[in-house]
Amino acid sequence: MHLRSFSILPALVVGTALAATPAQWRSQSVYFLLTDRFARTDGSTTAACDTDARAYCGGTWQGIIDHLDYIQGMGFTAIWITPVTENLPQDTGDGTSYHGYWQQDVYSLNSNYGTPDDLRALSSALHDRGMYLMVDVVANHMGYAGPGSSVDYTVFTPFNDQKYFHPYCSISNYDDQSNVEDCWLGDSTVSLPDLDTTRSDVQDMWYSWVKGLVANYSVDGLRIDTVKHVQKDFWPGYNDAAGVYCVGEVFDGDPSSTCDYQNYLDGVLNYPMYYPLLRAFSSTSGSISDLYNMINTVKSECADSTLLGTFVENHDNPRFASYTSDISLAKNALAFTILSDGIPIIYAGQEQHYSGGNDPANREAVWLSGYSTTSELYKFIAVSNQIRNHAISVDGDDYLTYKTYPIYQDTTTLAVRKGSLITVLSNLGSSGSSYTLSLGGTGYSSGQELMEIYSCTTVTADSSGNIAVPMGSGLPKAFYPTANLGGSGICGK
Repeated sequence: MHLRSFSILPALVVGTALAATPAQWRSQSVYFLLTDRFARTDGSTTAACDTDARAYCGGTWQGIIDHLDYIQGMGFTAIWITPVTENLPQDTGDGTSYHGYWQQDVYSLNSNYGTPDDLRALSSALHDRGMYLMVDVVANHMGYAGPGSSVDYTVFTPFNDQKYFHPYCSISNYDDQSNVEDCWLGDSTVSLPDLDTTRSDVQDMWYSWVKGLVANYSVDGLRIDTVKHVQKDFWPGYNDAAGVYCVGEVFDGDPSSTCDYQNYLDGVLNYPMYYPLLRAFSSTSGSISDLYNMINTVKSECADSTLLGTFVENHDNPRFASYTSDISLAKNALAFTILSDGIPIIYAGQEQHYSGGNDPANREAVWLSGYSTTSELYKFIAVSNQIRNHAISVDGDDYLTYKTYPIYQDTTTLAVRKGSLITVLSNLGSSGSSYTLSLGGTGYSSGQELMEIYSCTTVTADSSGNIAVPMGSGLPKAFYPTANLGGSGICGK
């Protein structure tokens, strides 16, 4: 049964969102999951899920609740779930709407994932753990099983009339921003009718809706889909109505273009960093200099690089392990994601070294991994989040607002400083030879003892504050003052 459950009736509001502001979100570490592909209510770890079929596989909000220990065990403080609204019901030539991005009724929930009470229970379960809930939302379009030339607009709620939409045209030129904003995504099998968000009535409906969503389900933050397909002046009102941190998807690697959207939203996904990060570590011949340069470019181009969402995997791009199976390279990409500027976002299955390529292959069922907590990358992510969370607890804003400063590069090595934490990355891979790097610019004092947190070995800074960094097997290194590790549990401290 579908309920009109997004109204802002006080009687329906359960609890209060724990975090809302951008400043509060800076300290979070986010685990992103497709609700349909993470965990089933029946707890099965064998239920089949053929990604090629693009069909619902049975993941639910209750399933997420049942596996929060698994997520929190990696040190994550927040989860991001895919859209919750009711989607088109048909099994189309492009598959079903298991992902949640083909919405038809924004006032009802997708019953495949559970009930309104289940979603509230997920929010409450997270808040009971001191964790936050981020929900994916779509304001650009609806979803229709059929070509754009023959849409029955009455199937949409509340946008049940053609007047609310741009006239049908397929996007033909991504360099023409008007074409991107006014024409439609999708194809002739599933069209994505493009809402005319310049209309004041469309704006009013969306602003009222998002305010209700956040209040009714105690949502702490929003990830916004297809941001660059909506005119920029729509977003400040949407962000304000939500009243929580909003991070937008601007699928564009050009920092000047993508960063500009941070003038309209709290944050954006860091696609400008994604591409050089992927290139640097997806092979042993990747460009370190491109990544080094992009760190500084994003710092200067974006209003606040510490509020961007940093990632190297998601459901729209091939998984990292589809480029290389080298675990050392994967660890370097993860270390950068978690220990550099911004809010780290790890995609469910990344911890199990899932290797799916383009959509739909990159949308595997996590339950088929058995939720192993002993896999190498699960443990690596846990340690990386542990040192980040500890640095935040010790240094607070001195760590969070410190913008990553690259202090060294050569053709295979990158070293960056963020507060008191130094991260040294290599793209030599698992077969890389051992060597010792003499690293300056650390900011450490003469004789200061540092802990390398991945190997639990100590290094002492020389009289100039330089440290000798033992590199080997292409593994990343992370150094933090030993004296500040007390009570962290890191390396027995």
